[in-house]
Amino acid sequence: MNERFTTCAAAVAVTAATLISVPSASASTGHAPAQPVVTQVKTVSAFDYASGAAPENITVNPDNTVTLSMLGSVANKAPTLVKLTPSGHRTTLATGHAGDLITGNTRGRDGTVYYNVQSENASRSGVWKLPVGGSPQRLAALPADGLPNGLALDTAGRTLYIADSLKSTIWAVPASGGRATAWLTDPALAFDPDATLKLGVNGLRFHNGAVWFTIFNKGMLSKIPVTAGGTPGRIHTVTRALANVDDFSFLNEHSDVVFAAQNDPADKITVVYPNGTTKTALTTANGLASPTSTAVSGNRLYITNAGLNAPHDAKLQRATINLGRLLTPQTPGHC
Repeated sequence: MNERFTTCAAAVAVTAATLISVPSASASTGHAPAQPVVTQVKTVSAFDYASGAAPENITVNPDNTVTLSMLGSVANKAPTLVKLTPSGHRTTLATGHAGDLITGNTRGRDGTVYYNVQSENASRSGVWKLPVGGSPQRLAALPADGLPNGLALDTAGRTLYIADSLKSTIWAVPASGGRATAWLTDPALAFDPDATLKLGVNGLRFHNGAVWFTIFNKGMLSKIPVTAGGTPGRIHTVTRALANVDDFSFLNEHSDVVFAAQNDPADKITVVYPNGTTKTALTTANGLASPTSTAVSGNRLYITNAGLNAPHDAKLQRATINLGRLLTPQTPGHC
């Protein structure tokens, strides 16, 4: 396993440092503990870490199947892209090369699956697509010395955005294919040079006309409006309270409430409200094991766990979001 992969595995899972959260009303007044925001956590499918099946990213599909990126390199195996049905049946959609990484994945309206491949081989590193009924093909090359991580498709289905955790860059690639361009390169996207795992911009989503992203080493969740001309606006930081944060998802397409995955050693799922207030939703007490990403479908919350630490409990979890508790006003401007 190369050093870059180790970095991604532990970072692609985006860990979490100390979580700064605002006390709830019940905590500050001494009343009984409030009901949890997320309940009924269960394991949907357990994976064989020794075979490289450590999930890094997830997309929930309209038919309630999920597409998972499996790291592979944690066990010196080839990375894979798999589809998992609600009953647990698993289909391998694409298989990479040993030593490479399959990181972020997303889906187009026509069912095309897009995914990132990190490779030291320049002929493989880049953004790939898998059309329905077709074979994997590379859309655009990305630097072999970078680490393409989070991946998102804009609402129009025209542009893919890619977080490069080593290059302090968010790339843009036409969904129809073409050259990658550096949409934004900025010191704000960089990793902490003093960190053990040097990972900058990590998770990435397109939401409500903006590119949202996390910075692993800085514990940040931020957003950048996309201007009418397609260029980046000013960066707005929502919170800095998510140390070693990986990928994340939104409650729905209209809400800015976020469920963020924080990896080792914090092992938390944290709710982030639009005003920057945070609330711990799940911890190791709920079975978390190196959470790397989340996805929401209705009131269901999915969590990928890479199981990076022994006993390597790699798995996909599903839980129920308590919408009433989640959206109960406690601080202004959170819904």
